[in-house]
Amino acid sequence: MEATCLQFLENKTILVTGASGFLAKVLVERILRLQPNVKKLYLLVRASDKKSAEQRLYKEVFKKELFRVIKRNIGDEGLNTLISEKVVPVPGDISLKDIGVHDANLLQDMMQDIDIIINSAATTRFDERYDVALGINTFGAINVLNFAKKCLKPKLLLHVSTAYVCGERSGHILEKPFAMGETLKGKNKVDINTEMRLAEQKLKQLIEQGCSKEQTEQVMKDLALKRAKLYGWPNTYVFTKAMGEMLLGHYRGSMPTVIIRPTIITSTISDPFPGWIEGLKTVDSVILSYGKGMLKCFLVDQKTVCDIIPADMVVNAMIAAAAEHFHDSGSHTIYHVGSSNQNPMIYKKLYEMMIRYFMESPLVGRNGMHIVPNLTTKSTMARFRVYTNLRYKIPIQVLGLLSTILPSLRDTYEHHNRKFKMAMRMVKLYKPYVIFKGIFDDKNLETLRIKNEAKETEKLFGTNPKCIDWEDYFMNTHIHGLMTHVFKK
Repeated sequence: MEATCLQFLENKTILVTGASGFLAKVLVERILRLQPNVKKLYLLVRASDKKSAEQRLYKEVFKKELFRVIKRNIGDEGLNTLISEKVVPVPGDISLKDIGVHDANLLQDMMQDIDIIINSAATTRFDERYDVALGINTFGAINVLNFAKKCLKPKLLLHVSTAYVCGERSGHILEKPFAMGETLKGKNKVDINTEMRLAEQKLKQLIEQGCSKEQTEQVMKDLALKRAKLYGWPNTYVFTKAMGEMLLGHYRGSMPTVIIRPTIITSTISDPFPGWIEGLKTVDSVILSYGKGMLKCFLVDQKTVCDIIPADMVVNAMIAAAAEHFHDSGSHTIYHVGSSNQNPMIYKKLYEMMIRYFMESPLVGRNGMHIVPNLTTKSTMARFRVYTNLRYKIPIQVLGLLSTILPSLRDTYEHHNRKFKMAMRMVKLYKPYVIFKGIFDDKNLETLRIKNEAKETEKLFGTNPKCIDWEDYFMNTHIHGLMTHVFKK
């Protein structure tokens, strides 16, 4: 697959939205390092002007340790030359018409040059406010599609979604597109334009009422979650991403479209080097909180499958799918990119590896002593609530009452109350993933793998999770990468 994919990328002009995001960085590095004969990379980030976009890309993308291999290969000067020749910073915003590009000359150049559009822009929080999530995850998808249709020679639109648009379904989950207005709850249809109007009206009302920024933020977040649950989705992120997919499927016309649905993305397994990661993903928040001794109780069904996939494997799948469907007029293909179908790992194994890692390499607390984590897990929400109420909530409430009589206890109460609320928020956000009962079918990607294995190229350009040794990956790559690149000592 590598030779084929690298040949495919040669002399192509590609637009990448959300270029400062984790996955986009891995993609950009891979293209520049392995195919320096790419014609041009237009990298879109939110910025006020081209200079600001350039500065942001340098600081948030090219300055990262992710680029150390390419720097070692061609030197700092070589990388700077490659960037100046191949990379065009684009100040924009996909929530706006023409993806927020106001420079008429730049817009014209993009429309004439672009062959492939990769939309990797997304909100970074599961509980984003409704207007923001709709603007980026839902209407951002149609704005990117409309821009693609204005381009003179676009041969493919590749959209990064998430496997968890399926909600809390169980069993074998197929690579199936959404029908417009389809919901996960009963026969209710969702009207996407009505949802946007609802968000806009609520925001206008809050402004007129003179609500503070904090109040507005919370009300808009609560509205988002309420609407998501009304239609059967567990959180704002997956609901708004599902609606984005609906718009793409409905309005794509003859534009070849690929939707990549990754599961939980983790650190790189091999490329450009093992263990690179940025920010805290779903599983990582739990691992880090456990290592720091902050997580005492968590909701997880240890018998369920933890579907994770290294970032470089997702990028490999994106490039392979783009090569496969380039010029494929009218096609609309969905790819699950995960591990649950090919190489499942249950949470019990992850839990055991996490315990073992921090026993062998414990973190050091503020007192200079090794932290010895202790975690209790509960497999259902009912058991979790009973345990946490008796063990934490009621004692903290008692401490709160005592602090009104003895002010010296106030700081202790606030500290424990804050930790409890943080843990409960984490559980609420991650509940759909840690007790998820589904297995993601990956027939489309498997078909692509078999096709490329016949060309003896799959081994070089890996997308097959069967090759992952989970114990080796977690013990020697992922958690170490998390400690190196994310954990602030």
